[in-house]
Amino acid sequence: MLPQFPSATALPDSDERTLAREVAAARAAMVARLEDNGGLKPGPVRQALLALPREVLMPQAYVRRSQPDQTPPRWDLLDWSTPEDRQELLAVLYSGESVLIQHDGESLLGRMPAPRSGGRITSMSSTVGMTADLLQQLDLQPGHRVLDIGTGAAVTAAIACWICGDGGVVTLDRDQHVSDAAHARLAALGYRATTVTGDGEAGWPQRAPYDRLFMSYAVPRVAKACVEQLAPGGRSLATVRGTSPSWPGLAVITRTPHGQVVGELQAVEFGHCPGHGLPRIFLSKAFRDRISSGAGGHVLHSRQAPPADRPRALWLAVDHLRPGLVRNWEADHLMIGAPACGSWLTARPDGSGGWTLTACGPRDIWDEIQTLAARWRAAGSPDSYRLHFAADDQWVSAGRGTRELVWPLPHLHDAGKQEKPSCPSPVGPT
Repeated sequence: MLPQFPSATALPDSDERTLAREVAAARAAMVARLEDNGGLKPGPVRQALLALPREVLMPQAYVRRSQPDQTPPRWDLLDWSTPEDRQELLAVLYSGESVLIQHDGESLLGRMPAPRSGGRITSMSSTVGMTADLLQQLDLQPGHRVLDIGTGAAVTAAIACWICGDGGVVTLDRDQHVSDAAHARLAALGYRATTVTGDGEAGWPQRAPYDRLFMSYAVPRVAKACVEQLAPGGRSLATVRGTSPSWPGLAVITRTPHGQVVGELQAVEFGHCPGHGLPRIFLSKAFRDRISSGAGGHVLHSRQAPPADRPRALWLAVDHLRPGLVRNWEADHLMIGAPACGSWLTARPDGSGGWTLTACGPRDIWDEIQTLAARWRAAGSPDSYRLHFAADDQWVSAGRGTRELVWPLPHLHDAGKQEKPSCPSPVGPT
């Protein structure tokens, strides 16, 4: 039988016993929500989440006190050892949402709880639902050797220790402060996993090969370690995306018992945030408001519907072959912007079976997505793509021959370079 995590709180009096019951109830409620959403299945990942005292791994966490577009941003650092903070921190840790754990690269050990203003959050624990889904796909087993790249709050490392045993778990982060905190907090759970600081692209060859590799941040191409340090019969997972947050992909790499590497790029709903130093784009509130107002836009009409949100594989191709676009998922209609050049598009049903389009800027976004949709259909309307590796090159493909849909994955130093707009003005759809 797999071991249980130690209790997060001593029980010297009734207050501590009450707190322990509240923690257990919050943990059970979080797991129940994941089950109700259909993302968490019976098995060791569920058992680990039900046992893991997240307050041991994240005894301090930030909550944002400013509005998303307010500058400078403001945060408060909540501390589990402060009784006044415990109820709010308990809600944060077991909400299932991402948890903010580091501000501006600070040390995570010995911090004084105090407000922070300006700067940015530099490390976080991912949403529990996404983490659980990926760990279930990894199919961790007792005795597996695991490389966890991007330690963060060490949630993945703790679950891997619980399922596989701590002797084969290596967790790596680029930030020494993060690694030091993970070492201390995993030890508080009774684990002696190997915590190291280094480059995620290089992995940790000292303990290779690994049965499972996991990257907890998004990359523009699959890290070499995810291929080269994978044992026969092994599997690695990594979010692969461009600069846009809208359409992530999941790289699933396996190595057959005979050593052959097989790669697949799947379109997924959620993915990790980009790694340190990788560019990212977004729609600012001012840009969203400008799109909503329609200011400067050209109204057009089309009998052709925009591509549906699913299958996501089409939009994954859009992200890579027509980079620089961001979808506003909060809108109740199609709204896409290109922050680099200020182009945008909205599409709404006109009530008569057609569509009313409003477009602005040098990029003809409507034509771009419809043309690419036609290429995707010609390639067989794939649900996922083949991943290819040769020397230092990586590329993605679907279909065959003249109908093949293919694109390269950029080198790290090329990540974020956008295609220049080629259309001087909007082009009307047919």
